[in-house]
Amino acid sequence: MLKIAYNKLYNHPLEKNHRFPMLKYELIPEQLIRKNICSSINFFSNSEIKKRDAILTHDELYYDELINLSLSKHDKRLIGFPLTNDLVKREKIIAQGTIKNTSYALEYGISMNIAGGTHHAFKSKPGAFCMLNDQAIATNFLIENKICNRIMIIDLDVHQGNGTASIFENENSIFTVSFHGKKNYPFLKENSNFDLEFDDGTGDKEYLRELREKIPRLIDDFEPEFIFYLAGVDVLKNDKLGRLSLSIEGCKERDRFILNLCKTNNIPVQVSMGGGYSIHLKEIIDAHSNTFELAQEIYF
Repeated sequence: MLKIAYNKLYNHPLEKNHRFPMLKYELIPEQLIRKNICSSINFFSNSEIKKRDAILTHDELYYDELINLSLSKHDKRLIGFPLTNDLVKREKIIAQGTIKNTSYALEYGISMNIAGGTHHAFKSKPGAFCMLNDQAIATNFLIENKICNRIMIIDLDVHQGNGTASIFENENSIFTVSFHGKKNYPFLKENSNFDLEFDDGTGDKEYLRELREKIPRLIDDFEPEFIFYLAGVDVLKNDKLGRLSLSIEGCKERDRFILNLCKTNNIPVQVSMGGGYSIHLKEIIDAHSNTFELAQEIYF
């Protein structure tokens, strides 16, 4: 069964100018149910992450300052949202959802988080809407509990997963992959184990050619026991924060390729949805919904 982490608190109240991209968190589940892709039994809610699990990845001082709302003014500005108790609670629930996803992925082959993909959060600082790095936290949870020994993170959001790359820079058991826009945020990139940068305007043909050529070889060479996949849809042509030009069909083919690759290689995969800021809200919802539909089609 496809298990999907979703909590109502994902839709926390924000300042008006931030509200539009957040609508997707309530509209995606509605569309999945309306189109009979999923039913209510596919969704699960979860509690907040425990401190002991969060500080496997994040510095304890940073974590304490975050939950006490006592970050420096500089770090608060890095978030991009007003720092509130609700915002921190939301982040803690998302991170725990991704941890819980790992157990479902090990059982069913795949599990997904409606939110997540907070890949700009570093070990000791936030970044660009990200405070707790959900997939990095879940990775360290698997390692610490000796559930898996070799883990790959495939980040196909349009923005480099700079926080994730930095956290695992010296970890031989973790292999980080990032396909992203060359001229997009973050303008100062970190070093993933494998980075591939695309020029502005890159479309389906070039993107998918590189994906099909590079990812299978990386998996064959590293032989991961578990994969985290960040399926951001901000690669679309109409995305306000992206600079690539994938079509919605090309984005769907990207997801189909990755999920089929995981299934064929019998590697459990956890999927976090990442960014999506198209000028057309329907396009965001459709692109994200495609990922869930493919998971049902390929695995169940």
